[in-house]
Amino acid sequence: MSAQTSSETGAVQTSDTTLGRDDLARLVARDIKPGSFVNLGIGQPTLVSNYLEPEQNITLHTENGMLGMGPEAKGDAIDEDLINAGKIPVTELPGASYFHHADSFAIMRGGHLDICVLGAFQVSATGDLANWHTGAPDAIPAVGGAMDLATGAKDVFVMMTLLTRDGASKIVEACTYPLTGVGCVTRVYTDKAVFLTGPGGVQVRETFGCTLEELQALVPVPLTAAPAVER
Repeated sequence: MSAQTSSETGAVQTSDTTLGRDDLARLVARDIKPGSFVNLGIGQPTLVSNYLEPEQNITLHTENGMLGMGPEAKGDAIDEDLINAGKIPVTELPGASYFHHADSFAIMRGGHLDICVLGAFQVSATGDLANWHTGAPDAIPAVGGAMDLATGAKDVFVMMTLLTRDGASKIVEACTYPLTGVGCVTRVYTDKAVFLTGPGGVQVRETFGCTLEELQALVPVPLTAAPAVER
């Protein structure tokens, strides 16, 4: 790891290489404020639970009806009746509770979650989220509780690779896929950079394996360096 600052932009490059899934999950976990109530979406976000520290006192919610979820279960700790929304075996922490699916959605819709971490197909420059359908004729729509989380959580973090398999940026001027939520995403964690999104456009907090100038060549929206206080 290294930290380099561009004299022209002030952007910080904190790694010589792009980040892997576990490195990204560790970074997201570190950024969650102590005492937060958090929902982790299926896919990459589920890895975040493995890197939360006990002293952070984070309470994880899963939409299938549980508060107090612990890290992913391994080996003898696996209980096939104890899973998260992505059907991955998980552990429970002291004080964990279980409840009806409707009550779980009331938590999501009622503004009781501080953060949700979701995957995405696209995020727009103003924070619109598209993560449930690509619009392809053979794609299976799978919105689940994403729209409830996107509108109900106080902050929406996205974890995704920056580029598609075809090399196109998933951060776009305007989403071309069906929307999950409008103006809801506040932060985007990718293998190449951490972005802050909102009405003022897209800011870059830090980059991994590239400079801000190199990143700008990949992303079709104007990028600026985020102030250091935005961590």
